[in-house]
Amino acid sequence: MKKYILDFRISENTKLHDNYALLKLTPADGRPLPEMLPGQFVEVRVDRSPSTFLRRPISINFVDCLRNELWLLVRKAGEGTRTLCSLSTGEIVNLVLPLGNTFTLPEKTDEKILLVGGGVGIAPLLYWGKYLKEKGYTPQFLLGFRTDKDLLQYEQFKQLGPVYISTEDGSLGEKGFVTQHSVLEQQFERLYVCGPKPMMVAVARYARKRNSSCEVSLENTMACGVGACLCCVEDTVEGHVCVCKEGPIFNIERLKWQI
Repeated sequence: MKKYILDFRISENTKLHDNYALLKLTPADGRPLPEMLPGQFVEVRVDRSPSTFLRRPISINFVDCLRNELWLLVRKAGEGTRTLCSLSTGEIVNLVLPLGNTFTLPEKTDEKILLVGGGVGIAPLLYWGKYLKEKGYTPQFLLGFRTDKDLLQYEQFKQLGPVYISTEDGSLGEKGFVTQHSVLEQQFERLYVCGPKPMMVAVARYARKRNSSCEVSLENTMACGVGACLCCVEDTVEGHVCVCKEGPIFNIERLKWQI
């Protein structure tokens, strides 16, 4: 798939709460968005941040073709992402896109599918859920957060399929981690997961016990996005690979996790 280095204009910056911002961007020159697939990511140049030298990898959260908008869900984690969250409408950001691979479509439209996300790990699952629904599948979602105040994009997910919520303190949905949610008592043929590594490992362990296919979206540090810097290397059954080029989507059977 062809890669681009393009300027985008911020059409909207919505503060979801103290730690998250939803950036909606459109090509600055008015051209149509390039083709992008669920699970792929962009590398964002961070201007006005003297200590931020490298681009920041951000998952593609959603693509709105009617509005010609790309959505990026950004969590404040350091100076670079704090700068991105503070951008104003009309400002320009430079992106390299689209990078990485995509999720694997289920073989049959009647397969039971569960998309599992934790925290900002829900980001790539929204676009994937939309893509699945448009292809005739019926996705279900299991989203985990620390508290009800950390809930993200619930209304958008609800438009795509059933949504189950878990919070660590029990303030919304079922109390506990996503792996403790009662929906997992059902049998799912396929699971797609993104979130903190301990959560993904736990879901992968569950999938193996149930003989379910499972793909995870890794969040290794991806400084360049093209496999040059070797920051994102992951050990797999085939040897060491760069997540930014070989992933970020991996079937758990390729990973050497202790599961």
